[in-house]
Amino acid sequence: MNPFDLTGKLAVVTGAKRGIGRAMARALAHAGADIIGVSATLERHGSAVEKDVFAAGRSFESIRADFADPGAVRALAQDLAGRERPVDILVNNAGIIRRAPAAEHSDADWDLVIQVNLSAQFVLARAVGGAMVTRGQGKIIFTASLLSFQGGINVPGYTAAKSGIAGLTSALANEWAPRSVNVNAIAPGYIATDNTQALREDSVRGASILERIPAGRWGDPEDIGGATVFLASEAARYVHGTVLPVDGGWLGR
Repeated sequence: MNPFDLTGKLAVVTGAKRGIGRAMARALAHAGADIIGVSATLERHGSAVEKDVFAAGRSFESIRADFADPGAVRALAQDLAGRERPVDILVNNAGIIRRAPAAEHSDADWDLVIQVNLSAQFVLARAVGGAMVTRGQGKIIFTASLLSFQGGINVPGYTAAKSGIAGLTSALANEWAPRSVNVNAIAPGYIATDNTQALREDSVRGASILERIPAGRWGDPEDIGGATVFLASEAARYVHGTVLPVDGGWLGR
């Protein structure tokens, strides 16, 4: 048997429209999983991620949900937790970032980032994870960050939220590991996505970041795919409560 085979599994990937979320969905589909993609602006039909999943021979469903809207998140959670076909894998990846020095970081930006990156993640995990606990099986994967370990610069809300994700991963794993529900997180390094565009376009910051990465390059979204499949698979059945860095060696520097 191939412990990485996800054939017959149903995976929900939030933030699936582009970047890391799209790469995660594509990797899971190639491993055999059917995909429900969630994003605030995901096309009903014909999206890039849908084409990726269809090309892998798997089914795809698109759901629009705005994680900045607590009511929409609760409705999504209720929908997914109550379906006849249960969710086997929940990839809690949706996120947003706002950049400003701490002394200028507005309440509105703080509230938005905490809602999207932490509160919504808990609401979804609570509902879908609760159904997994009842069945006695399931995989939950959060997208953490290097800023789950470090303070960052000009992103106090994002750092607080991603540090919270690391703690939430441990808390849920402590409770749900005895029921064969694996809760883990991936901490991507500096990946070339929309969220890091401002850094890559800053000649000084961009150069200093690249200089510190032992791998000598910014990551590609596809670099996150293997870790996603691993944590979603039976190969990781005894992995609980970990935050797995995929960072080109950044944290080891």
